[in-house]
Parts: sequence; C-alpha cells; structure tokens
Amino acid sequence: MKSRVLVAVVGVPLLLYVVLAAPSIVMGLALVLLAGIGGVELQQCVSGKGKRELVAMSGVCAGLTVTWYYGMLDAVEGFFLLELLVFFGYAIQKGGEVKFNQIMAGLFGSIAIGYSFSSFLRLEASGVGRAYLLLPFLLSFACDTFAFFAGLTLGRHKLAPKVSPKKTVEGSVGGLAGNLLCGLLFVWVMNRFFGGSVIGYGPMAALALLCGVVAQIGDLSFSLIKREFGIKDYGHLFLAHGGVLDRFDSVLFVTPVIEIIFSLLS
Repeated sequence: MKSRVLVAVVGVPLLLYVVLAAPSIVMGLALVLLAGIGGVELQQCVSGKGKRELVAMSGVCAGLTVTWYYGMLDAVEGFFLLELLVFFGYAIQKGGEVKFNQIMAGLFGSIAIGYSFSSFLRLEASGVGRAYLLLPFLLSFACDTFAFFAGLTLGRHKLAPKVSPKKTVEGSVGGLAGNLLCGLLFVWVMNRFFGGSVIGYGPMAALALLCGVVAQIGDLSFSLIKREFGIKDYGHLFLAHGGVLDRFDSVLFVTPVIEIIFSLLS
C-alpha cells in the first residue's frame, strides 16, 4: 500500500504536468520513453531477459514508431516494412534461435504499442485542448478503480476466470458505471470552468461506456499474455503497480478509440 501511495503522490502530479503544461517536445519524449519500455517489457515477457539484442531491438523500434506515426505518417507503411525486415532478418541470421512468437512480440510491441502512445500526439495536433488528452487516462483508470471496488464489495460471478480469476461481472458493470460518471463530470467541469466542452453530455456518455468496454478488453488482453508466459507483472517501474504494460494496458486500447471518435466529431 505504501508503494502504491508513493507512486500516486509522485506520478499523478507528473502526469498532469506532462499532459497539461509541459512543452510538446517533453510530452513526445515521455511517450517515446514509455513506448520503448513497453516494447522491452513485452519482449522480456515472451523471450526472457537473456535475449538482450532482441529485447533492445523491440524497445528501440517501439520508441521510433511513436515519432514515425506522428512526424512521418504518410510513409508509415515503409517503416513497418523496415521493422518486418529487421526482425525477420535478425531471426534468419540467428539460424532458428529466434522463434516466431518472439518475432511477433517485437513487431506487435513496436507497431501497436508505438501507435497507441502516438495517438496522444495526433490528438494534440488535431487542435483539441490539452485537457482532452487526460480523457484516455480518466476513462481507463476510472473504469479500473470502480471495477476493483465494485468487484471487491459486490463481486459474485466470474468474468473471465481462466484469464483473470479475480475479475467479476459485477466489477465490470461497476467499471462502466464509474466511467459514465467520470465522463459526465469531465464535461461538467469543462462547461463550468473552462469555457465549454467540445463534446456534449450525450456523446460523452456513449464514449465513456464504449471506452469502459475497450479498457476492460485491454486489461484482459495483457493479462492473457502474462498468464500464457507465467509472469505476475511486466516490470517494476511503478513499484507495486508493475511496469508500463501493467499500468497502461487499458490506456493503450482506449487512446486510439478516443482519437478516432474525436476525428469523427470534428
């Protein structure tokens, strides 16, 4: 509990500063760093820490994907082709030592994780206020928090026992309700104190519920990977909260959804 409180005390103000006040280059570098660590964590989960070259490649490619998706989107297909050649070329050079699941971990880690984190940069570039960059966190962490307490107090029916034994249907419903509440509260705050929200109560209600479903799929997806490879946490960057993929698993799924929805609303 002490480590969780410590992470919250340090992490929340830092997150608010980076998202709301820091220069764009600082936010970009933070996203590159998080993506790189996420790529490393996923490859270590699949391959173990012994595959140092492969782990390093996965981290570097994930970080580079963030910058490529943001700065050179028109040529992103070429970068994906380059990553494909790099990972398979490395595997061929190793003569069978690198397995297909390790190659896929590198490609998924570099392409999908990098793409998700770069969504923050594209959201900012679209012209929405910095405050709206908090929505992926709000509609992920709120769902996770409300689901935890609802499951703890009301949980009876298992949601996905073979993937995450402690999660319940009641917790899932509580997470959706928490997302709905926090999403509507966000709109109220923007209307009341910041000159108006670019998204109304109705669309926000739909978005909050959609993101609640997506957040839970993201959480269970990365839990599925951990269970397959027999690990408890992806890392220890956030102490008791685990690593980047433990803390931002839902965010990685929710952020692109919010980016797409806002592009449709604009």
